[in-house]
Amino acid sequence: MGKSTAAAMLRAMRVPVFDADAVVHALQRPGGRALAGIEALFPGVTGPQGLDRAVLGARVFADPHALQRLEAVIHPLVEAERRAFLRRHRRRALVVLDVPLLFEAGGWRACDAIAVVSAPARVQRARVLARPGMTAERLADILARQMPDAQKRRRADFVIPTGRGRRATRAALRAMLRAIGP
Repeated sequence: MGKSTAAAMLRAMRVPVFDADAVVHALQRPGGRALAGIEALFPGVTGPQGLDRAVLGARVFADPHALQRLEAVIHPLVEAERRAFLRRHRRRALVVLDVPLLFEAGGWRACDAIAVVSAPARVQRARVLARPGMTAERLADILARQMPDAQKRRRADFVIPTGRGRRATRAALRAMLRAIGP
């Protein structure tokens, strides 16, 4: 959808951004705190390079119970990092939580305002399929677990467009920050 681009723009505007995806990657790289728990559940998915995401993905994405077990390892660690981020920035008037599946996982309840970063479906599809290792089948699986974009937009306080160029995205972010205030 362009979440990473919007998050980078917010950082450039000096807004602290908690990036849940980056936290997950850090937990899964060599020496990451999640590796032992993941390896215990799914032997053979970790090694000197950290987590082998392709091997793990092949084992969990088609099995909802396996995915739940994986999430039971990852989510508490990410939540601890989120709490630490909020403590570090407690004096700030505004912070951003860049969290996938915010609505689906109930995380929206802890937010004062929701901004949904949105791009047209064709743009979203092209961006996602350009990622290394992404396939149309895997994209379909991901989308099946997510709330439809139109529904997210209806529930959002702010919709940030990312399909009309960076200038439009930056303008929407600035408007959002003005509306929220200091």
